[in-house]
Amino acid sequence: MTAQDTPADSPTKRVLAVVLFNLLVYIVIGLPNAVLTIFVHQGLGYSTTVAGITFSLQYFATFAARPSAGRLVDRIGPKPVVIGGLVTCLLSGLLVTGSGLLAATPLLSLGVLLSSRLLLGWAESWAATGVIVWNIRRAGAENTAIAISWNGICSYGGIALGAPIGAKLSMLAAPYGGLVSVGILSVALPLFGLALIGFYPAVKPIPSTSQPIPFSRALRFVLPHGSALAAGSIGFGAISSFLALYYSVLHWQGAATALAVFGFTFVVIRFFFASQIAKRGGVFVAIVSLLVEALGLATLSVFQTPSAALVGAALTGAGFSLLFPALGVLAVNSAGPENRGAALGAYSIFIDLAIACSGLFLGQVIEFAGYRTMFATTAICCLVGVLISRSLGRRTA
Repeated sequence: MTAQDTPADSPTKRVLAVVLFNLLVYIVIGLPNAVLTIFVHQGLGYSTTVAGITFSLQYFATFAARPSAGRLVDRIGPKPVVIGGLVTCLLSGLLVTGSGLLAATPLLSLGVLLSSRLLLGWAESWAATGVIVWNIRRAGAENTAIAISWNGICSYGGIALGAPIGAKLSMLAAPYGGLVSVGILSVALPLFGLALIGFYPAVKPIPSTSQPIPFSRALRFVLPHGSALAAGSIGFGAISSFLALYYSVLHWQGAATALAVFGFTFVVIRFFFASQIAKRGGVFVAIVSLLVEALGLATLSVFQTPSAALVGAALTGAGFSLLFPALGVLAVNSAGPENRGAALGAYSIFIDLAIACSGLFLGQVIEFAGYRTMFATTAICCLVGVLISRSLGRRTA
């Protein structure tokens, strides 16, 4: 397929123009990352398990929304789906603001916050799926790796940018502290995106001579690669859900900095080394990525110092960076161009489900065995991912 409805410029320029919308949504996702579990556990008085579930609920919603996102992108085109994601993101921000204002009533505040997480997960699914397919259409299928890689840079770059901003906003004086200012900014960013997206021309869905494939069939296409992705995604869930709370329990300063370091190394590795996927193959890059991530999580488990935590976060971000595109290029192209949205949605489900389940599972590990055991468990999961990836290499050999 060739690029469509775009000027004759570089694929990267075509991608950057649209990936901005994903950046806005992921800044919103990052804003509460250094605040949310602390707010639920220490501010509202609930357990670490409840705090982890609250964080992970977003990813359950993302998981649930993937099939609809993929089908709609294939049926009506990506732009309307991205608009739907921005609107849902805005509504989530309104609920975050409400949760912060209701902090004196813990049960009500938690209920509103849980609702906001569901909406944010839905927004993530629609925005990310829509933006990737929109960019594949703009840049051409031969540039799928560029579209996926830049999507990841803006996604985790947005999270890395949002986390320290959210931490600073949460420390403002009443009535703007806690989640209130975080929620206000979470409304402003998608509102800006909605004002901007009207100036972008839409691309039509690709006509199909056959019925769209059932989602269950798309899931079978991507199952092997998605399983390896899921094994590595649990470590990301540990960093996102519990690193800030880990710092707080040990009375360390700098949780937002550690989250920013995680995001920074993720972006740097994705930016400078994404070309290795084409040169060395997705399976090889996935194995190296999982080993580096396992090393980072093991560092967090073995060395309980602030400096070691920074190193561990950096290594985890570096390892996780190329995992999604390394296996994703093959997954996205496995179902044919007319079903690319369905394949992308099915593949992405594995990261959503792994992160969603990690909040509940790892929260229980923390309550019964502590943070060191939790980080060690995630490192072992990465090693399981290495074994799965090795089997993929043998299958494709």
